[in-house]
Amino acid sequence: MTAKRVTFKLNGVTLEAPEGQLVIEAAKAAGVEIPHYCYHPALGNPGNCRLCVVEVAGAPKPMVSCRTQVREGLEVYTDSEPARRAQASSLELHLVNHPLDCPVCDQSGECGLQDYYMKFGRYDSQVREAKEHKRKRLEIGPHVMLDQERCVLCTRCTRFTEKITKTSELGIFGRGHKEFVDLAPGQRLDNAYSGNTVDLCPVGALTDKDFRFKVRVWYLDQTPSICADCSRGCNVSLHTNTKRPWHDEGRRLARVKPRHNPEVNQWWLCDEGRYGFKKFDEDRLGRVMRLIPYRRELAWETALDELASELRRELEALGPEGLAVVASGALSNEDWAAFKAFFVDALGCKRFLFAPQPDQLGIEDDLLRRKEKVPNLEGGKALGFGSAVASLSWERLEADLEAGKIWGLYLIERDAARFWGAKASALLSKPRLVVWQGPWKGRTGELAHFRLPATAHIEEDGHFTNFEGRIQAYQKALEPLGQARPDWSIFEGLRQRLGAAQKAAR
Repeated sequence: MTAKRVTFKLNGVTLEAPEGQLVIEAAKAAGVEIPHYCYHPALGNPGNCRLCVVEVAGAPKPMVSCRTQVREGLEVYTDSEPARRAQASSLELHLVNHPLDCPVCDQSGECGLQDYYMKFGRYDSQVREAKEHKRKRLEIGPHVMLDQERCVLCTRCTRFTEKITKTSELGIFGRGHKEFVDLAPGQRLDNAYSGNTVDLCPVGALTDKDFRFKVRVWYLDQTPSICADCSRGCNVSLHTNTKRPWHDEGRRLARVKPRHNPEVNQWWLCDEGRYGFKKFDEDRLGRVMRLIPYRRELAWETALDELASELRRELEALGPEGLAVVASGALSNEDWAAFKAFFVDALGCKRFLFAPQPDQLGIEDDLLRRKEKVPNLEGGKALGFGSAVASLSWERLEADLEAGKIWGLYLIERDAARFWGAKASALLSKPRLVVWQGPWKGRTGELAHFRLPATAHIEEDGHFTNFEGRIQAYQKALEPLGQARPDWSIFEGLRQRLGAAQKAAR
């Protein structure tokens, strides 16, 4: 049922909002920022930070906007003298025991205390007492570090583990100015979504272990993207480090943060998607290689010419029935379209395998994680690559290779050799032509005839279709490594060469 809309005044301006909406949310919708720490739309409004105070006409004292609801005729002032004075006073109380760690704190540059002091504070401190000291540099989980001195006791992290993950690893202990956040007895912050506590922390109390002291946030560029680690398609922001790469062990991608999307992932991101980014700079392919019959590096045009020539020769001699194509659900919608134009329309292939390898099926839960650890099998299905087209299983592929029924094997980001283990060399030696295409080398990349470097999704523009059929765009965050090209570009280059050869033959 739609809430009744009422009129109210915000800083003297008449506005409309749903009746009962929190003033802090109504102000945000109107573009007015009210400082706050404890309030979060997904975690409730305990009202314990007392920072979001505003002046309400007729009220005897300032009121917290996260507990005050919009009603007809309400008058609220966020920038009046009483409101500003109350906000500055609350902020000073948060800073009473806060250490001056800003020069060495990873939160510096995106810290709620720094930002709010410059926007709403700017007071002369009246505090003369010594600061209360607490424990620092505590490793509370595989990914998160805790500094109790920096904590402002907003309780966001504890409420996240209680309400969202329902694992309750964190709690508030002590009383008064000796309160502190800590692990519950016998607990460790190792749930599948632990990194979200770092996002929720408005100060530097909770920080990422693998980001600490790597690079200052003002050196990072941010690019909207989609997580490719499962079929959920969580919206993320890629923070790339190209201005000071030596600060971060040469890693180009410094960290991954969630982007709010109420329809897909809300405010959250699982730890698999958040901390799996190191792979984008490990075991990567950058050179076009011909490995068999002898190892040599090729220019793209030469490689495409040679591969197209070999494909044409084998197709004419043995037909398309002996060519098997194993493709990854990591292909974009653009890649799938070019894939279909090349393998189906141009080559007439009939043997396809798109199913994830059994060892690539992971854990699924009720919050975000999906069992399929690839982002875009749905994009392929939308083009007709359903069960009717994808005629192979992993067992059938292995049996056909053993029986010599396959003269060519084209693998796209599916490391079959890793899956087959000790049998890989023997199986991959049977076809007359093996092509490996993808961003990573893998084991298969050492056993193929041709090795073609493709871009990772963070190095190109494209679209994924998630398990619900939702099409989402991602943007290029980094330049490709070496000679890497988008998959669609490789397919199109081969298709054009085969088409030109067919026309010449006529």
